[in-house]
Amino acid sequence: MIQLLIFFIHLTSILCDPNMGELEGTWSSKSNTVFTGPGFYDPVDELLIEPDLPGISYSFTKDGHYEEALYRITSNPINHSCPVATLSYQHGTYELLSNGSLVLTPIAVDGRQLLSEPCGSQTKNMATNSLYSRYVQPTWFKTFQVYVDGYQGRYTLQLFQFDGSKMQPLYLAYKPPLMLPTYALNPTDKASETSSTLRKRIKRSLENQFRTTAIKDFNTSNFDFYYYLGITILGGSAIVAFFH
Repeated sequence: MIQLLIFFIHLTSILCDPNMGELEGTWSSKSNTVFTGPGFYDPVDELLIEPDLPGISYSFTKDGHYEEALYRITSNPINHSCPVATLSYQHGTYELLSNGSLVLTPIAVDGRQLLSEPCGSQTKNMATNSLYSRYVQPTWFKTFQVYVDGYQGRYTLQLFQFDGSKMQPLYLAYKPPLMLPTYALNPTDKASETSSTLRKRIKRSLENQFRTTAIKDFNTSNFDFYYYLGITILGGSAIVAFFH
């Protein structure tokens, strides 16, 4: 009975008194394919890496840093076979206000977005169908809740948008969080980039959706050994069968 009472007190404190410690970790949506960190954005080559399925992920540290990875697909009401896909990356700092609101302030020079409209044009010029750009979008969540999901038994983060509407629930995937460094990754004074540079970024980002960490290891000498071994075994089996 005492343990049950302590559990309900702890649950009440989570629901009624949000704190930065409860936020710590990497949270991902139900698809479980989108995570913050180097698997989503490569800051060296400035590549956005397309996950297998759409979804969103947020990471928070206890000392006020955050990172977001968003992969969203919007249906095309005119042509249902031409959805619009958006990959967005941001990181920066966050503040938990006294009223429970959460304010996310991104590092302006680091935000990136890839907008893909496969049916946007009939030309072969990829840059007309996709747009790679800098992306800056501060975010304000009215409040949030952290609780244990009664059905899946997982720690769940429920974010409420500025108007109080619920976002899709996020589930704890990593603690401590899986994040890129919290400082500015691509500091620059350039207000914009040339069209040729942006075209290269788009091409590399689209190509990068097929990138894998798997290492191809094909040793021809081993292949030859097992090939001839198999032939020998089959030949021996045929001879034995013949004499019997």
